[in-house]
Amino acid sequence: MTTRQIILEEMTPGHLEGAVELSRQVKWPHRREDWELVQSVSRGIVALEEERVVATIMITPYGDDAAAINMVIVDAAMRGRGLGRKMMEEALAKAGERTCYLVATQEGLPLYEKLGFVATGKIVQHQGVAPSVDAQKNVSWSENGDHASFVTLDRAAFGHDRSALMRSLRGRAKFAVTRDKGDVQAFAAIRRFGRGLVIGPVVARNGPEARSLIDFLLANSAGEFVRIDTDESTDLGEWLTRRGLARVGGGITMRRTAGEPKHETTPHQTYALVSQALR
Repeated sequence: MTTRQIILEEMTPGHLEGAVELSRQVKWPHRREDWELVQSVSRGIVALEEERVVATIMITPYGDDAAAINMVIVDAAMRGRGLGRKMMEEALAKAGERTCYLVATQEGLPLYEKLGFVATGKIVQHQGVAPSVDAQKNVSWSENGDHASFVTLDRAAFGHDRSALMRSLRGRAKFAVTRDKGDVQAFAAIRRFGRGLVIGPVVARNGPEARSLIDFLLANSAGEFVRIDTDESTDLGEWLTRRGLARVGGGITMRRTAGEPKHETTPHQTYALVSQALR
């Protein structure tokens, strides 16, 4: 069996069951609903062998200048035949001139480096049962009309337009906020994912503000299984461990760009990711 007998097609909702099975094979926690979120804001490619999904990859555009490459899975029986590289080349072709981001495993690092990606940092995953903590009084649930602020703050922190992703999250997540004179200054989202709940994105001006937002969501989810993915540079790891959310893994952030990324001066930073797939 060679890759010549494998057909690459645009991913459709009809491929989702096969995609879910592939993610189970690699022990990812993604439910069909989690795949649907990614698909709602992405273009996907599947590799088919006699109509069976044997590989997946998603390209999530963020405006005209950036994209996340994610959900890269190759069936165990198909590995070592160049299929992973072929899927990446197809995805990069669709991304065009956009700056591309991904979170890599150690195993995938050599391939991504050959394709021009450069390591930029490390993501750490924390998870566990949400503890009973005191909800911070400076944090409240969001109100109707706050969504535009989330889009603006997310763009300031991430550096690219993720309005389509934020719209998709709007119907799937609950948002907590901090305010100053009625205006939203920071926010955090929580939604169903995998085994339980995931907190992210968390966009705040500083560490104490991010921790207040996370504590508010933990206090309102006490006893439930919770996951948070954060960049190691945020220094949240030790605090999350003390909160009972153990470090269980992570990945390497990578970027592929033809030029230097633009840096805008902003007090806001992303303290927790939407997911490792979507950044």
